[in-house]
Amino acid sequence: MNKILKWTLIIFAVLVVIGMSGNPSDQSTKPTDQQGSVNTTVQQTSELVKETSENDQIKEDTTDKQHALPEQTSLAPTQNGNLTVQFIDVGQGDSIFIEYAGKNMLIDAGENSMGSTVSALLKAQGASSLDYVVATHPHADHIGGLLTILNEYPVGQFIDSGYPHTSQTYEDMLTTIDIKNIPFHIAERGENIDLDPGIEIQVLNPGKEQSEDLNENSVVLKIIDKDVSFLLMGDAGLEAEASIMAAGYEVDADILKVGHHASTSGSGQSFISAVSPEISIIEVGADNDYGHPHAETLQRLLSVSTVYRTDDHGTITITTDGSTYTVTTKKTAPSKTSTTSTVTKDTIITTSTPDNTVVDTPVETGTSDGGIEISSLSLKEEYVKIKNSGSSSVDLTGWEIKDEDNKHTYTFPSFQLEAGATVTLYTIEGSDTETELYWGSGNPFWNNDGDTAFLYDSEENLVDSLGG
Repeated sequence: MNKILKWTLIIFAVLVVIGMSGNPSDQSTKPTDQQGSVNTTVQQTSELVKETSENDQIKEDTTDKQHALPEQTSLAPTQNGNLTVQFIDVGQGDSIFIEYAGKNMLIDAGENSMGSTVSALLKAQGASSLDYVVATHPHADHIGGLLTILNEYPVGQFIDSGYPHTSQTYEDMLTTIDIKNIPFHIAERGENIDLDPGIEIQVLNPGKEQSEDLNENSVVLKIIDKDVSFLLMGDAGLEAEASIMAAGYEVDADILKVGHHASTSGSGQSFISAVSPEISIIEVGADNDYGHPHAETLQRLLSVSTVYRTDDHGTITITTDGSTYTVTTKKTAPSKTSTTSTVTKDTIITTSTPDNTVVDTPVETGTSDGGIEISSLSLKEEYVKIKNSGSSSVDLTGWEIKDEDNKHTYTFPSFQLEAGATVTLYTIEGSDTETELYWGSGNPFWNNDGDTAFLYDSEENLVDSLGG
């Protein structure tokens, strides 16, 4: 990164804090006034950001749904391969990993402590380098983990919102970019990010006018893969939503990454109506101090879409071939040891039908060890069934059943589950038999709004799980 640019951003941030910076210029945010460009201080072997032409025509798909920005160029012929977008569970923060045709992009990486979590996922996906890294805005719950990523992975280009912060985290990030000489670009409304010719990635925010709220300067991206589209809002709120729509951009999308963790500062009624998502993703930490997601915002989203939350569902992965998509969730199981174990909580296969309705088919998934599995979970009737589908008897003494929040634990007494047999564990009080066991509680344990049963063996290894 050019050292002059780096120190310009830092000095500008200080001036903002002490009130010496000038007022934002009164410039139009219309798409026709924008020219996509690559940072001219960086020498590059290929153009990484497309320029926008004022003479290009609006592109429409076969369903007459406008997918491209006004004044945008058409896509090159579609390449083979699926688009995968992973919304990584980083607690109270954001991180999104995008893969397509051998190319990738990481958007944010949560707090500093979450850098290793994001890095582990990248390695599990086989990523040894990153084509693009995007910092939506300089708050620590978005860029903290990027320090780990920038030090562990070669990066083709770094894209920033261009609106600096006085925090040490932001300065450390800029310093790392400078030391590693990573190409640096400031996002501009109206340009395209050229990850691969088979998909289109449009920059809808930030606009030319700077907001006093860093959230409203968030980089907002729209990704289009033929008939399937994603709108990624960062922490952008009501002000950015109004600006994007006033500028004439098409915000309609199938999958919405909800802005600012579904707080009251964003997801306005008119904006959500315009987006009309089928799926809404909320990246949020469990029991966070901010009250996210806000009940009113959550209800607004639930009224128009299926909502997934990283605090409830863990990492959420959406894979599409451009005509249909699948949603898969993986949650980190509560563990009694320092070893982290993960299980697939549920899978939803979503397909588009000729009349544009959406069909969701739940698919129960899990693992088994030695033939022992959770065969049934009833949240309302408060019982779990454990089956031995193996060919030999298994000693369950000391095994445990836990709920999703790790608040309740049942430890099996001296108990032998014969081959082919099933035992039902009830929450209520009762007398144990060969086929029925009782937790002994006068109160319900399982959350009727959604919960997961986890089964551990006597060595504290996760054997199976089942969501209900």
